[in-house]
Amino acid sequence: MSNNYGKISSFIWNVCDDVLRGMFKQHEYGDVILPFTVLRRLDCVLESQKDEVVNLHNEYKNKVEDPTPIILSKVNSTFFNYSKYVCGVRPIRFI
Repeated sequence: MSNNYGKISSFIWNVCDDVLRGMFKQHEYGDVILPFTVLRRLDCVLESQKDEVVNLHNEYKNKVEDPTPIILSKVNSTFFNYSKYVCGVRPIRFI
Protein backbone atom coordinates (compact mmCIF):
# COMPACT_ATOMS: atom_id res chain seq x y z
CA MET A 1 0.00 0.00 0.00
CA SER A 2 2.77 2.48 0.84
CA ASN A 3 4.40 1.69 -2.51
CA ASN A 4 1.20 2.72 -4.31
CA TYR A 5 0.96 5.87 -2.17
CA GLY A 6 4.53 6.74 -3.11
CA LYS A 7 3.78 6.29 -6.81
CA ILE A 8 0.71 8.52 -6.58
CA SER A 9 2.56 11.17 -4.60
CA SER A 10 5.46 11.09 -7.03
CA PHE A 11 3.08 11.34 -9.98
CA ILE A 12 1.33 14.40 -8.50
CA TRP A 13 4.58 16.23 -7.80
CA ASN A 14 5.93 15.39 -11.27
CA VAL A 15 2.76 16.84 -12.80
CA CYS A 16 3.31 19.94 -10.70
CA ASP A 17 6.84 20.27 -11.99
CA ASP A 18 5.61 19.91 -15.57
CA VAL A 19 2.44 22.00 -15.41
CA LEU A 20 2.93 24.56 -12.65
CA ARG A 21 6.57 25.45 -13.24
CA GLY A 22 6.81 29.11 -14.17
CA MET A 23 3.27 29.90 -13.04
CA PHE A 24 3.95 29.28 -9.36
CA LYS A 25 6.99 28.97 -7.16
CA GLN A 26 7.70 25.42 -6.02
CA HIS A 27 6.76 26.20 -2.41
CA GLU A 28 3.31 27.37 -3.66
CA TYR A 29 2.43 24.06 -5.35
CA GLY A 30 0.56 22.80 -2.29
CA ASP A 31 -1.58 25.96 -2.30
CA VAL A 32 -2.74 24.98 -5.79
CA ILE A 33 -2.94 21.20 -5.45
CA LEU A 34 -4.86 20.94 -2.18
CA PRO A 35 -7.91 23.02 -3.23
CA PHE A 36 -8.22 21.18 -6.54
CA THR A 37 -7.80 17.83 -4.81
CA VAL A 38 -10.66 18.71 -2.46
CA LEU A 39 -12.83 19.94 -5.34
CA ARG A 40 -12.19 16.76 -7.31
CA ARG A 41 -13.03 14.63 -4.28
CA LEU A 42 -16.30 16.51 -3.81
CA ASP A 43 -17.10 15.96 -7.50
CA CYS A 44 -16.54 12.23 -7.00
CA VAL A 45 -18.78 12.11 -3.93
CA LEU A 46 -21.56 14.00 -5.72
CA GLU A 47 -21.22 12.25 -9.08
CA SER A 48 -23.98 9.69 -8.55
CA GLN A 49 -26.60 12.36 -7.86
CA LYS A 50 -25.35 15.08 -10.23
CA ASP A 51 -28.02 14.62 -12.93
CA GLU A 52 -30.83 14.49 -10.39
CA VAL A 53 -29.59 17.64 -8.64
CA VAL A 54 -29.29 19.57 -11.91
CA ASN A 55 -32.79 18.49 -12.93
CA LEU A 56 -34.24 19.45 -9.54
CA HIS A 57 -32.50 22.80 -9.59
CA ASN A 58 -33.79 23.57 -13.06
CA GLU A 59 -37.29 22.51 -12.04
CA TYR A 60 -37.47 24.64 -8.87
CA LYS A 61 -35.17 27.62 -9.47
CA ASN A 62 -37.97 29.78 -10.90
CA LYS A 63 -40.72 28.42 -8.63
CA VAL A 64 -39.19 29.18 -5.23
CA GLU A 65 -36.74 31.76 -3.95
CA ASP A 66 -34.27 29.15 -2.71
CA PRO A 67 -34.56 25.57 -3.95
CA THR A 68 -31.82 24.36 -1.61
CA PRO A 69 -34.06 22.74 1.06
CA ILE A 70 -36.08 20.93 -1.59
CA ILE A 71 -32.99 19.60 -3.33
CA LEU A 72 -31.32 18.53 -0.09
CA SER A 73 -34.36 16.62 1.06
CA LYS A 74 -34.89 14.88 -2.28
CA VAL A 75 -31.27 13.74 -2.66
CA ASN A 76 -30.87 12.99 1.04
CA SER A 77 -27.62 14.88 1.38
CA THR A 78 -26.14 17.79 3.31
CA PHE A 79 -24.62 19.44 0.25
CA PHE A 80 -24.93 19.46 -3.52
CA ASN A 81 -23.60 21.10 -6.67
CA TYR A 82 -25.73 22.02 -9.65
CA SER A 83 -22.92 23.64 -11.60
CA LYS A 84 -22.25 22.33 -15.09
CA TYR A 85 -18.53 22.44 -14.33
CA VAL A 86 -16.66 19.45 -12.94
CA CYS A 87 -13.02 18.69 -12.21
CA GLY A 88 -12.71 15.97 -14.81
CA VAL A 89 -9.62 13.85 -15.00
CA ARG A 90 -8.09 11.42 -17.41
CA PRO A 91 -7.38 7.91 -16.18
CA ILE A 92 -3.98 7.62 -14.53
CA ARG A 93 -1.65 4.80 -15.52
CA PHE A 94 1.37 3.96 -13.45
CA ILE A 95 4.21 2.20 -15.19
